[in-house]
Amino acid sequence: MSRLRVGIAGYGVVGKRRHQCVNRNPNLKLVAVCDRSLDGAGNFDDGVNYFSHYKDLLADNLDVLIVCMTNEIAAEVTIAGLQKGLHVFCEKPPGRNLDDIRRVLDVESSHPNQKLMYGFNHRYHESVIDALEIVRSGKLGKVINLRGVYGKSKVVSFNQNDWRSKREIAGGGILLDQGIHMVDLMRLFAGEFTEVHSFVTNSYWKYDIEDNAYAIMRTEDGIIGMLNSSATQWRHRFNLDINFERGSVILGGLLTGTKSYGAETLLIAECDHETDSGDPKETLIRYNNDPSWQSEIDEFTSSIVQNVELKNGTSTEALETMRLVYKIYFADSQWRERFNIEDPGVTA
Repeated sequence: MSRLRVGIAGYGVVGKRRHQCVNRNPNLKLVAVCDRSLDGAGNFDDGVNYFSHYKDLLADNLDVLIVCMTNEIAAEVTIAGLQKGLHVFCEKPPGRNLDDIRRVLDVESSHPNQKLMYGFNHRYHESVIDALEIVRSGKLGKVINLRGVYGKSKVVSFNQNDWRSKREIAGGGILLDQGIHMVDLMRLFAGEFTEVHSFVTNSYWKYDIEDNAYAIMRTEDGIIGMLNSSATQWRHRFNLDINFERGSVILGGLLTGTKSYGAETLLIAECDHETDSGDPKETLIRYNNDPSWQSEIDEFTSSIVQNVELKNGTSTEALETMRLVYKIYFADSQWRERFNIEDPGVTA
């Protein structure tokens, strides 16, 4: 078959990285991009068309749209792509709030032959894939609890000009921007959290979005999850402990472009409650490759070419992950009242 013609809406750091993923997939061909920073319309040296507005991009002859836009417009562009008859891949988060993703789902339901995927790429890290295999195998028993910390040293920059520090554009702060990955992973490993308690603060950076969110959550069958999403983590950190009836799995570090989260590892502890006395047998796996960005685009492409259902990143998954983010916001009464956050409702 001929290659699928791809357009990228939003050609910043993430858009350029997705360009590389498109180039490495034999079923895809990048034909056009758009970005607000580009001057008018034209062609790059490699023949790719460029535009300054997404509507001009959508007027090109495309099969696939990759959305790497800021949060306040991501849902609008995703909807426009679906209405144009395109398959759409959109980076996380799906928008600023639950209303954004709900509007997308309404449009998606009218286009059942098109694929829509959201970019929760942490699910494609090898450490996460191996941890999920252990969870699903049951060899360490049932999950008892999870403790997750995901933090960096600032929201994005040290000035108020960055869009991620503006509530009207971003919708939220560190929890919605970065912590949403940890929220998604905790749902992946434990299921849906139905009870949530939280503290949400912006006491350090003083933006009108959060710089820390602390949550303790429980599923219907009693699994407890504890989460800290932080923009005051001076040494960048990614850590997720999963404790089972007969052992533990600890994800530590994360391979990223900045390499500031340290080596990506998976520590597997197998407990013998009769003999190990808190010092169990451990196996440490260290990962040297990050396939997540490419694997995600490849799975999306395969779902189109083979016409099969997506395994990850569905709109339903995106909705429930966003719902849990907003449950955390809503559970802090002071934060809820300050920013008029509505009850996100129950899991569908």
